[in-house]
Amino acid sequence: MLYRTLMGLVAISLLAGCQWLPEEPFSHEPAVSELPADCQSKWPSLTVSTCQTEAWVAFGLESQRGDREWRDRQLALLDGNDTHERLVRAVVLAWGNESEWNKASELYKADISKAPEELEPLLRYWLNELEGRRSLAGRLAEQRQKSQALAAENADQAGKLEELTNKLDALGDIEKSMNLRQQSP
Repeated sequence: MLYRTLMGLVAISLLAGCQWLPEEPFSHEPAVSELPADCQSKWPSLTVSTCQTEAWVAFGLESQRGDREWRDRQLALLDGNDTHERLVRAVVLAWGNESEWNKASELYKADISKAPEELEPLLRYWLNELEGRRSLAGRLAEQRQKSQALAAENADQAGKLEELTNKLDALGDIEKSMNLRQQSP
């Protein structure tokens, strides 16, 4: 009886809160094409606007989802060395391969403080996430090296064990031979 009462209360409380759920609870972040027309460009801007952060988030997601070909096209177009292009390049490189992560980190660190104040928290978040991935990759490489060293050590120890086993077998054969000689008149 108590179980039914509790289940009934849980069901009622769940149903009572449904009016506060959004109609599309799991909608994705805005893509570049979903941003207002004045915020749509090839790359997000450093000019302060109402949609500046949304444009950077959309570009970050596009970069994360982009493949090697997309990333190479973007990098080929980013030939400038101003703060804006360096930060855009950092976003693109941050989702590339591990060798590109170092360059992305350098770019973020050099230019975050030059970005508009409203954008700095997002860029710092991305830098921290990138540094976390770099740290994990470093630990993984370290663990692989340790594993390889242990495997080599195990192989070496197995070789030594086999050598000792062979020596013990040889000593056993010598002992048998000596015992046979002592038994013979």
